[in-house]
Amino acid sequence: MSGQTLSEMAVEVLTTAEGRAKTALARRHAATWFAARAEGRVIPLGRAAPPMRPARPAEPALLDPRDVPRRRPGSPQGRIALLHAVAHIELNAVDLHWDILARFTDIPMPMGFYDDWVKCGDEEAKHFNLVCDCLEEMGSHYGALPAHAGMWRAAEDTAEDFMGRLAVVPMVLEARGLDVTPGMIAVFEKAGAESAVAALKTIYAEEVGHVAYGSKWFHFLCGRHDHDPKDVFHTLVGKYFHGALKPPFNEEKRAEAGLPPDFYWPLADEIPKRSR
Repeated sequence: MSGQTLSEMAVEVLTTAEGRAKTALARRHAATWFAARAEGRVIPLGRAAPPMRPARPAEPALLDPRDVPRRRPGSPQGRIALLHAVAHIELNAVDLHWDILARFTDIPMPMGFYDDWVKCGDEEAKHFNLVCDCLEEMGSHYGALPAHAGMWRAAEDTAEDFMGRLAVVPMVLEARGLDVTPGMIAVFEKAGAESAVAALKTIYAEEVGHVAYGSKWFHFLCGRHDHDPKDVFHTLVGKYFHGALKPPFNEEKRAEAGLPPDFYWPLADEIPKRSR
């Protein structure tokens, strides 16, 4: 037993810079949490002070999104760049999930919420390592290319708004992963990159659960306050998400994750033809 509270574990993850070390710690803390739960023990949530920005490795260089070179996946270099971008997203996702566990301890939630979020944090750590393994197999590594500097903006914008965080991170950003991952899988299938295909299929399957957890607990909080979930979602996304949602949407997987079309189509930058 480490003697740490859950929020202390989360802050330790957030303040660890190197990607492999951060994810190893995240996975170890998740195992500790679930071992205690299996034994009938509950690790205290505690209180801790998460940093506004998590620790990050010296590389990759973080650039304005407009300055990140475009990825053309038809070449090996383009596929490496695409995987590097995915690794960067997954590392940010690790911190996003553990940040929630440390930042919002003043809001009482059922124990199932913490189980879900620790599980998500553990799976995001696994995803980062899977993609890093693929990069190394292709002769590269995480940090070899520049990356998007704006990935943490949603966390900063919602640092004091729990429902805003749930609306924007799992229900918008992670839901976007459900839209684009099938196309990425097709790119690597065409290239015969079996390891990358396997990694992306694992990520795709497990991200459905992450979006579903976000939707579940967002609806729970709306019910607690007697709010209409769809109206609150539209208000919060309009407040915190910069820009319109971009179709095409993976309506089947979004529905599987508890996101019906009337949540996201009204926020899209174009109207589907069948609704015109």
